[in-house]
Amino acid sequence: MLVSVFLALFLPCVGMSVVFLVYICLLQNTGNYQNDPVKPNQELGLSAAQLDKLPKITGKELIMGNDCAVCLDEIENEQFARVVPGCNHGFHLECADTWLSKNPVCPICRTKLEPEYFNPPESNPC
Repeated sequence: MLVSVFLALFLPCVGMSVVFLVYICLLQNTGNYQNDPVKPNQELGLSAAQLDKLPKITGKELIMGNDCAVCLDEIENEQFARVVPGCNHGFHLECADTWLSKNPVCPICRTKLEPEYFNPPESNPC
């Protein structure tokens, strides 16, 4: 009777330990692969030098409305705003700089900011 109670308690513990060890081995083996299909190539945002090259205007000069899609607040006429070249969407200066330093796309239309926006042309056509 004592042996059957011991076996009834001991065998499930041994079985669970084996399952746990197999699980740990599988986790270690899957972690050794370099190719991660979930995050293939995460893009970084813009640098401070690139942000300084983007247009900065006041709220009254905005063309496409004066609502900031980042903070969902209205851009007042005297506040500075940053305009995303290519799509002309405007945002508070601080909101745009925070967003664009992490994501190189417009928060509204997801237009990618191309390198030609930061490199002025070599020759002046005028």
